[in-house]
Amino acid sequence: MTAHDTAAYETAVARYFEAWNAESADDVAKAVAAAWTEDGTYTDPLADVSGHTALAAVIAAAHEQFPGFTFRLTDGSVDGNHHIVRFSWELVSVADGSAPVAGFDVIALADDGRIRTVHGFLDRVPTD
Repeated sequence: MTAHDTAAYETAVARYFEAWNAESADDVAKAVAAAWTEDGTYTDPLADVSGHTALAAVIAAAHEQFPGFTFRLTDGSVDGNHHIVRFSWELVSVADGSAPVAGFDVIALADDGRIRTVHGFLDRVPTD
């Protein structure tokens, strides 16, 4: 990976969103395996997990809490240097376009382009 490998950053983030937006348990498992290393981690204010099974469980819990929602980049841009990538996202209702949750993630990539770590921050969360 070069000091500024935009294509690798965008691919990693696309795989990340594929995992978060996968609908069936099988699709989530496949997408998590494609996006994260076997010992990959995810940490945000609500979760701190490692490994594909735990990552898939966090994604399933988000789907249960927010059925009918999808994750997307907020400004369409991904920024990075070396093996670190940052981007903003929001959780959007397919039905009405509302976005009650938004955040900012920083991910570290392995040499193969898969995610080793995610550090997530929640900028907007529902108040009720």
